[in-house]
Amino acid sequence: QVQLVESGGGMVQAGGSLRLSCVASRVISGFNLMGWYRQAPGKQRELVAVMSGGGITDYGESVKGRFTISRDNVKSTVYLQMNSLKPEDTAVYYCNLKGVRPSYNYWGQGTQVTVSS
Repeated sequence: QVQLVESGGGMVQAGGSLRLSCVASRVISGFNLMGWYRQAPGKQRELVAVMSGGGITDYGESVKGRFTISRDNVKSTVYLQMNSLKPEDTAVYYCNLKGVRPSYNYWGQGTQVTVSS
């Protein structure tokens, strides 16, 4: 079992920046994706950004050019730098760690990000 602990959420005005961090409780070998999803009230959970251990990234369309994901494999940590935040970025942001072989899928408890206009 792996625990994911997020930090860095909060409230910011539109145009501002926040940085989220997520630490995994242990290192997991093999190919995996670590990153972020978000869920706003009344909406489905959606991809924000994920990164493989080798540095391959995937971003949700609405955050491209504004958010940057990075990963420190030694520290089992993933970061999300969020710039030019908009009110529509308001959501609970969840850290995710997903493996293929072996298969696993872990979620953090979520951290609230609120962007005021």
